[in-house]
Amino acid sequence: MDTFASAYLAASGRSALASVAFVVVGLVLVGGLIFAFRLGSKIRRREPAPPQPHEHPRMPASGPTHESRSREPNEMPRAADGERLTPHELRPTGSRDSADGARPRWDQGTGGSFGSGGPGAR
Repeated sequence: MDTFASAYLAASGRSALASVAFVVVGLVLVGGLIFAFRLGSKIRRREPAPPQPHEHPRMPASGPTHESRSREPNEMPRAADGERLTPHELRPTGSRDSADGARPRWDQGTGGSFGSGGPGAR
């Protein structure tokens, strides 16, 4: 019986030590989280406040500036005698400003999305 009692005491001692270790680790983690929260709130207090509604930029009375209403694709340049064009012979952009500047509108009975011309096209 002596071995059973000593084994029981040894097991209970290790279990108590493990319990204390878990409690200590838990307290360290909680302390670290509290420290991080307090540090974050201190840093947040030093930051400037968000702007008030009257401090936001406003649109000018003349309307938006530098706005392009409509773009048209550039025509593909043709090479002489059916030769292939090299990249440096092409224009730098794929589109240019539209001549009339009007926004394209959807017409009833046309193809729908992306101008597909699908069912219902005229």
